[in-house]
Amino acid sequence: MKQSDYELMINYFRAEMPNPQSELNFENNYQLVVAVVLSAQCTDKRVNMITPSLFERYPDFYSLAKAEQNDVYELIKSCTYPNNKSKNLIQLAEVVVDKYDGILPDTHEALVELPGVGRKTANVVMAVAYNKPYFAVDTHVHRVANRIGLTNSSTPLSTEKQLLEIFPSETIPDAHHWLLLHGRYRCKAQRPKCDDCGLSTVCKYFLNK
Repeated sequence: MKQSDYELMINYFRAEMPNPQSELNFENNYQLVVAVVLSAQCTDKRVNMITPSLFERYPDFYSLAKAEQNDVYELIKSCTYPNNKSKNLIQLAEVVVDKYDGILPDTHEALVELPGVGRKTANVVMAVAYNKPYFAVDTHVHRVANRIGLTNSSTPLSTEKQLLEIFPSETIPDAHHWLLLHGRYRCKAQRPKCDDCGLSTVCKYFLNK
């Protein structure tokens, strides 16, 4: 793909989604990291159904750190892997309280050491909470990036590394949402809406159809 094609794509996303936002509902960094942990292999819609009662019962790291796992499980049992997630969320809260005085750490290295927080979750938090140039690659981002020709990779980590080289640093916190939302609503896994997409002139998938 030519540099001019990359620039066209970036300009398209900027125009289509000038202020992209996460579709998870949260009001602070505590709620953000809990919601992102819950969202692993689960839809944002489902997470948003779960979190209001969870946050009402446990409004911060301190209260969550003192929770009983069965109580947390009952509040999140409709999401995927509620056993593991309830255990991890309590342990995560305990670490944040004991090691960081109840404040979510702001470095990637510290985040990935928290229970239940993997590379993708840490990348989301760094980008969304702290506006840092970390690229979270989920199934939507991985599929879209390879389909339209931004990347040529077989793993999310390889996709992440290639995307970091393509997008200007200041756009990266938005770029995750650009690709994710594009994949969720337009460039769907099944029946992508190519006729309603401004990238068709440079999209590898469309040009090869």
